[in-house]
Parts: sequence; structure tokens; C-alpha cells
Amino acid sequence: MLTSRWALKAVAAAQARAFSSIAVAQQPTLLKTLPNQMRVATESTGGESATVGVWIDTGSRYETDATNGVAHFLEHMAFKGTAKRSQTQLEMEVENMGGHLNAYTSREQTVYYAKVMKQDVPKAIELLSDILLNSTFAPDAVNRERDVILREMEEVESQIEEVVFDRLHEVAYVGTPLARTILGPVENINSISPDDITRYIKTHYTAPRMVLAASGGVNHNQVVDLAGEYFGNVPTTAPAGYTFEDQASLFCGADVRDFKEDMPSAHFALSFEGLKWTDPDIYTLMLCQSLLGTYDAKASGAAHATAPMVSQLAKHRVAETVQPFCTCYNDTGLFGLYVTADLHSYDDYATLFQILQDEMLSLTMGVSDEDLARGKAQLKLNILKEMDGSSPTAEEIGRQLLTFGRRMNLAETLARIDGITTADVKRVADKVIWDQEVAFAAIGSNLKYIGDINTLRRGTYWNRI
Repeated sequence: MLTSRWALKAVAAAQARAFSSIAVAQQPTLLKTLPNQMRVATESTGGESATVGVWIDTGSRYETDATNGVAHFLEHMAFKGTAKRSQTQLEMEVENMGGHLNAYTSREQTVYYAKVMKQDVPKAIELLSDILLNSTFAPDAVNRERDVILREMEEVESQIEEVVFDRLHEVAYVGTPLARTILGPVENINSISPDDITRYIKTHYTAPRMVLAASGGVNHNQVVDLAGEYFGNVPTTAPAGYTFEDQASLFCGADVRDFKEDMPSAHFALSFEGLKWTDPDIYTLMLCQSLLGTYDAKASGAAHATAPMVSQLAKHRVAETVQPFCTCYNDTGLFGLYVTADLHSYDDYATLFQILQDEMLSLTMGVSDEDLARGKAQLKLNILKEMDGSSPTAEEIGRQLLTFGRRMNLAETLARIDGITTADVKRVADKVIWDQEVAFAAIGSNLKYIGDINTLRRGTYWNRI
């Protein structure tokens, strides 16, 4: 069935009205800064459950080559007992609340959070403070945890996508902090000591770099009072001698290829330097990601997709999956495509890369009003899906306060997306894609058929007459 331009515009207008009504319904985010400069933010969305957590502005990029992996090691040790609770007591207390306690470490942030019934929010905040401020690091417990982390490393290495993106960071940011992996090298895991962990805490766990965020059935004043009681003594600055160097991460064009002919297919990521979180064009770049579309050879409707890249891939059948990505950091970013393919000739790979790079380059030539409306609707929907529940909302609050320095409400986010024009897409795509350096990381079989880094670089521009 053919769809007229007017019908598409009517659908886009209806979607915009629907998104606007959702934005109006969002609860306000209340913010309080404690005397020690720790920020406390809540969003009372109602319900019988709540998520409360602490977001800390530190991760693997703030480590050194010698201590790479200590942030992730600390995350593991945080659940092994404190000065007032053994590991068993800690686990039983969480289980008796019917709660869920978890943590994760990324390249720029470390997060500890709990999902509990709303009446247990005070217990959860006290528990988080005990874990963060009073954990013990007995040598025997540290040694036991080494084996756990090494097994985790084996599991991660079996997840090809994770490995590809680690390799991509290594070549995109050679010799700079973002090149480091989150788990760290094996030799570091085997050598990290209790003193290394304690020093890391004293250096990085300071109040201005911490945000206590809560969402769901929470009361702002109660959370602020509890934060002051349990986190009010967190130091504002690190002790003398506990300093670190915040180095910039510089993007460079490079590639790495791990030839594994026993694998059934090739997995690779092709990336340009993207934009940092606070770049005013970040939502336009996210829109470019939506405009490219996602391809899966198993999806029956791919041949009829409105995204040109997807329809061309379906026509030529030269990939298994293609997923655009837009990863942001405090001072840089990555924008590109993650691909899996099972091809066996130079010609097939030449066709694949021509489709991928031509469709990315086509964004620098501009997009139609219809495609712009489609991309905006998809981007808005993805943002809304990521905020479905108290845990994603708390995550968004914590991350935004660390990256933006404020909470950007949904109405502002959607308004920024609505304000993007076709000229904006052309301008930002030209800045990020046209004749720019690329980073490439690949693992798998038949990589010999993929052109070298110079070939990939030549695919970032067309000869203009």
C-alpha cells in the first residue's frame, strides 16, 4: 500500500501530540545539594516500589595502566561484607526486604543501586552507605574474588560484541584513558591489593562526584534527610597526596583485526569520532542513528523498510545484522555501525561496505521531510522506552547530573528533537562523517576480504565535481 506525503505528515503530527502529552505528565525532578556538595535528586513517580542508588563520576578512564581494573574489582568487593555486616548478613537483609541490590562499572561511571518496596527506602539508603563507606577488604576475600573476576573475564570474552567494542576503544583512543578495558588485564587482576582498592576510594569517592538518585514511590524530603544522615560525612575533597590526572581521550584512525577462521562469521565495528554528552548537536547525531535504521536478515519486512540502508542490505543479502551505535563520553564519542556478516569474496565485502559507507555519506547530502519525521518518531520512542520504570528513571537522573550537571526533563528532550531540521542533519553528518578518520575493529573469519584502513578511509567521501 502506498502512503502519501500528506498521510505521513498527519501521522507525524499525531505522534508529536502523543509524545507531548506524555512529556506534560512527567513528574518534576527535585534537587538538593548537601553541605559537602553531594547532590540528592528524586522523581516521585508513585507506585509501591522505588529505586535508589548512588552514581559516582569515576570509572576505568580514571585509572592508570598499573591500576586498570581496580574500579571493577571494588564493585565486586562492595558486596563481600562491611564493618557492621558480614556478606551473609548483607545478603539476608536484602532478601528479607524482597529487594534487588546491584552495581556496575563503566568507563566513566560507577553505580550502586537498590530496587525495594517504598517503605524500605530508608533501609536501602543506609545499606548503600554502609557498602560504599564501610566495606572491608580482607586479603583472603580479595584473593577469592580474583578467581571470580577471571571467570567473568572468560564469559565476557565469549561475548563477541563486547570484545569487538573493547578492541574498537583500544584503536580509536590509542594510548589514552578510554582505550582501557573495564575489567583490566589479567596481570592487574592478579596483583590488585587491598591497599590499591582503599587508595582508589579515597581518591575518587568524594561528595561532589557523587549523586544519590531516587525514583518511584519516594518522598524528596525524607530522601534528603536520609542522605544527610548517612552520606553527610563523605569528604568534599580527597586527602592530601590522593590525586589523579584527568587526561583527555583523543580519537585517532586505526584498525585491529583478529583472524579466526574457525568462527562462522565476521563481527566488526566501523566508527567515526562522535560527540560528547554536552555537545549541542548530540540529539541530531542520535537522529542520524535512527535514520540509518537497524537490519536483521531474519526480519521478513527488511526489504520494505523505509531506511535506504536497510532496504539495500535486504536486496543484496550481504550481512546478517547491522546495528548503528552512538556512544557518548564526557569529552568525545563514537558513531558508527556494528556488523555481522558471513561473506566469502572481495566482491561481496566491497558491496557491503559500499552500502554501509554510501548510506552514511548520504546523510551529509540531506534527508527528506518524510524521513526526518520518521527518524524523530523512532528516536522519541527509543527514549521513552528507556525511561519505562523507576530503575531507568533513576539511571537517567544520575547520569544526567554527572554529565550535564542538571536533569533535562522529557519535555525539553522532545522539544530539542522536534527542533531539528533537515539542514541540521546535513550539517552534523558532514561534521562527523564526511572525510573524517575512521576506527575499525574486527573478529572472525574471512577478514582477508575486507579492505585495509586506507580503503575504509577512502570510503568517507565522494569525489565532487
